[in-house]
Amino acid sequence: MDEPSPRAATLGDLRQQGYRSRTVKEELRENLLAVLREGGTAFPGIVGFDDTVLPQLESALLAGHDLVLLGERGQGKTRLMRTLSTLLDEWMPVVDGCEINDDPAAPVCSRCRRLAAELGDDLPVGWVHRDDRYVEKLATPDTSVGDLIGDVDPVKVAEGRTLGDPETVHYGLIPRTNRGIFGINELPDLAERIQVAMFNVLEERDIQVRGYSLRLPLDLLLVASANPEDYTNRGRIITPLKDRFGAEIRTHYPEEVAEEVAVIAQEADLVADVPEHLLEVLARLSRSLRGSSSVDQRAGVSARFAIAAAEGVAASALRRSARTGEEPAVARVCDVPTVLPTLLGKLEFEMGEEGREAEVVRHLLRVAIAETFRERLGGLDLSGFAEVFAEGATVETGELVPAQELLAQLDTLPGLSKVLDRLGDGDDASVGHSAAAVELVLEGMHLTRRIDKQRLDGRTVYGT
Repeated sequence: MDEPSPRAATLGDLRQQGYRSRTVKEELRENLLAVLREGGTAFPGIVGFDDTVLPQLESALLAGHDLVLLGERGQGKTRLMRTLSTLLDEWMPVVDGCEINDDPAAPVCSRCRRLAAELGDDLPVGWVHRDDRYVEKLATPDTSVGDLIGDVDPVKVAEGRTLGDPETVHYGLIPRTNRGIFGINELPDLAERIQVAMFNVLEERDIQVRGYSLRLPLDLLLVASANPEDYTNRGRIITPLKDRFGAEIRTHYPEEVAEEVAVIAQEADLVADVPEHLLEVLARLSRSLRGSSSVDQRAGVSARFAIAAAEGVAASALRRSARTGEEPAVARVCDVPTVLPTLLGKLEFEMGEEGREAEVVRHLLRVAIAETFRERLGGLDLSGFAEVFAEGATVETGELVPAQELLAQLDTLPGLSKVLDRLGDGDDASVGHSAAAVELVLEGMHLTRRIDKQRLDGRTVYGT
């Protein structure tokens, strides 16, 4: 069925268009099936979950289940929750002026039922865009029942309504998300007594406020996120509430280096050109940190670590450009160590590593560069580079050495074009990209013990 047209102004107009009421879960199911049949992407911008998380998520949505996304920090849980709104109809008709987005053809609140009885097909219709049908709340210990469910509104009482009038209720976030998707982040942080208040929402699909038993049937998809450690330690999802969720889906960090690189490239806001081999270095660094016994793996290493690192590396290149006049700004290997100290706060280390945090990360960075060097340039003839140093020459580089100055020290370098081809730059490589390629080779040769390296007054000198 075609989506209803936002040109309809009354219930009668809707009926002439052939409008039929659907629950939000029926709407999601039908729209998801349409995407799957067309071979399209149901969750745009989600990388690395195609064969693991997304099939489970699609099955949960087709089953009409509320769900919990369970995973460490920085695994894209919130991003995944927010993409669910793309499966909603672009426009949804509501009773005009209704606080809880009542369906014009099947209103549930007392105000809208009264208007429907009085006006019939002349019931005025408003329209809500899909972006406004997703509401998100970060669970915090100070969240109240009134925030989520609702409370008596003293202003309405002061206006003359009696306390026994259901219309004195001020609805909370969940009722106001009626006929939409409600996302709650870090659910275990929600106080247990507040979690209890959500029982009826998930099972009986109604809400109760103070002394009122409104029996207000809500129509929504509830999606929550949680960290596995929070499940049992800092906080927990109480057992009866867990039982009311239809599906628990485990997320994970990208399983392949290429997926990690894709996440960084997609999410990072780069102020300068960062070659792909440097993004790979940062991706491998993140993956090494996740496998390191020096890092607290219960806390995880968020994808935001590598994203922030890429942004910092780009900023270092931009700073060099401003100080030296190098244009355009292109990041190089020498820019990576400069940003590491600013990223240590994103990591949790084991107790025995106190005072060694920076050295742990520097060591893993060297490993990441060596792995990238071998993966990208392994088997390539680098004798042209080796010959430069066989004659006793040295090459000086650093975060404030412009690309032109670095390349001038090497003159015509046999084998550079093949290196650039391997790195995806080819014959069209700029001066900045050529310098970035040279630095990767120099650092790789040093890490594979073919040439020496010294740090002098903020500059790096490569030589035999």
